[in-house]
Amino acid sequence: MSDEPTDEAVERFLDRAAAALDDYDQGYADADATLATLRTHVDELAATVEGDGDGA
Repeated sequence: MSDEPTDEAVERFLDRAAAALDDYDQGYADADATLATLRTHVDELAATVEGDGDGA
């Protein structure tokens, strides 16, 4: 497996995770919603790294 898709997936994850945490910090989302969002992004990253999907 090439590192390029993994690198892109990691970058996408970090961007989305940072956005979710920013929303929480600004009071736009509660802790449960933020954790659910982060879990989704972790699952997408894992699927991409494991080659089970494109992570989109």
